[in-house]
Amino acid sequence: MCAASLNADPLLAFRDEFPILERSTYLVSNSLGAMPRSVPAQLAEYARQWGERGVRAWAEGWWDMPIRVGDIVAPLMGAAPGEVAMMPTVTQAMSSVLSSLDFPAQRNRVVMTALDFPSVRYAYNALAPRFGAEIVVVPSDDGVRIETERVLEAIDERTRLVAISHVLFKSAYILDVAAICRRAKEVGAVVALDAYHSVGVIPVDVHALGVDFLAGGVLKWLCGGPGGAFLYASPEASARFAPATTGWQAHRTPFAFDPQMHYADGAWRWLGGTPTVPALFAGLDGPKLVHQAGMSAVREKSMRQTSRLIALADEHGWTVNAPREPERRGGTVAFDMPNASEISQALLARDVVIDYRPGAGIRVAPHFYTTDAEVERVAYEIDDIVATDAWRAFTGQKRTVT
Repeated sequence: MCAASLNADPLLAFRDEFPILERSTYLVSNSLGAMPRSVPAQLAEYARQWGERGVRAWAEGWWDMPIRVGDIVAPLMGAAPGEVAMMPTVTQAMSSVLSSLDFPAQRNRVVMTALDFPSVRYAYNALAPRFGAEIVVVPSDDGVRIETERVLEAIDERTRLVAISHVLFKSAYILDVAAICRRAKEVGAVVALDAYHSVGVIPVDVHALGVDFLAGGVLKWLCGGPGGAFLYASPEASARFAPATTGWQAHRTPFAFDPQMHYADGAWRWLGGTPTVPALFAGLDGPKLVHQAGMSAVREKSMRQTSRLIALADEHGWTVNAPREPERRGGTVAFDMPNASEISQALLARDVVIDYRPGAGIRVAPHFYTTDAEVERVAYEIDDIVATDAWRAFTGQKRTVT
């Protein structure tokens, strides 16, 4: 990286930490963050410990990794040590939250939105009737945003839980969660945020927001790979609630093998069964790099580059399915055009790594390691794909999962 580039954008100094950037224009950190160079060594260390220490590795560090790694992630959401537990999936984390609450007939409603990620909705739709809960879904008029006033109106004295996305996965619209948390507290409701699309690309402060629970993962913006989701629980929430979906790691004395459950304190009580240790090793270094980059700098760059993407889309007449106000936009810009699905496949074939979602279009997600030239390249390549009819080669093909 030349000195002029680094002077203009100091965050580009981190590019050398991510090998895929040497051969691809990688613009899909909203789906899977680039792998840090150190991950193979971390996984090799896991294999070494297993191979050399065997079962002793549990007592020598493996057992408490879900909390130690949680402490690494915690500063990126303004949490304190001991408030974040690592779990395999956000769906599991949010299901644990639901299972920790009672739902009396006079206060049994769960407020969600029409644009929340379906995986959590699937679990809640299945679990809610079994817990006596009723789900209230706040609609969207345009498929891009959820109006704050509608969410506030849906939260009333019958609301037990508000379980919504912080940033909507299709459009990157940022909900006004501060206002939503204030309203929830007024009526005594609990708030659980799905922050998979916020932590790591926008500044988040769980204590300032006053949120009870926040779930996310290192898979995307934190460059930590799959299997490393996390759950923040406020100290007050951990003191009040305990999940019905649980396991032996959540027990106060797990190796006593007590047949009765006695929950541990703090983040420990939200754990489940035996942890996914390899995923925790893989997720150690990505969050550290994002923290080193600094969330203010990451956010400033993200707003600048996503604004440029919107300008490029406007110049080409593409439909923008993302908020135009930078303060309401997360790290992704989705734009649509004729044959967008096939064009996305052609982009992938050219090592311009993006993804496509029906109803949103081509999603482009620059991150702190992205150059401005890479942002410009997306539009250039789409122009060429359309001009040469290169997209036709992908007509009728099964879409690559990204």
